[in-house]
Amino acid sequence: MKFRYTLLLIFCCGLLINCTEEKNTDFQISGDQVGRLSKESLARDIELIFEKDSVIQDTVKLNFGNGASKIKIFEKGGALLLTLTPNNDSIATIQNVMVNDERFVTDKGISKLSTFKEIRENYPIKKIISAINNVVVLLKDSDLYFTIDKKELPESLRYNTNSTIEEVQIPDTAKVKYMMVGWD
Repeated sequence: MKFRYTLLLIFCCGLLINCTEEKNTDFQISGDQVGRLSKESLARDIELIFEKDSVIQDTVKLNFGNGASKIKIFEKGGALLLTLTPNNDSIATIQNVMVNDERFVTDKGISKLSTFKEIRENYPIKKIISAINNVVVLLKDSDLYFTIDKKELPESLRYNTNSTIEEVQIPDTAKVKYMMVGWD
């Protein structure tokens, strides 16, 4: 009889622990999700999604129906978490997400604080695009992409916008300038 009560007590304790152990996904980037924001999230619902945070947006543009140029999400206390760009559809969703806070991490441990080596070792690279001051690293089968400042590159590659930059030309220690998610 004592054995049954002990077994029942252990089972109830285990059940209670599992119920209270909820995984915090507020800073997780995975698939079609960036924290509490999903690919299907509507721009008009941003204040509901981030009700515990401060949402700053261009209300003049919203009132005239042209869509906001940028929506900034600040954590209570002042830290900038995300910068969102909605599309111009009649029912606007989020088109681009700039990850401003280093606590946002992918399922493979990549964050805004990662280096090019960490990105290359965890994700296959689809394409590298050279711009005037930056290099954009696009990943295969992912909406996630990274911008690296050309100051991180060897001097011979910094000032030439016409040349193609190969994966092997970017130093392993190159730091991420911007971490972005682009949804169509």
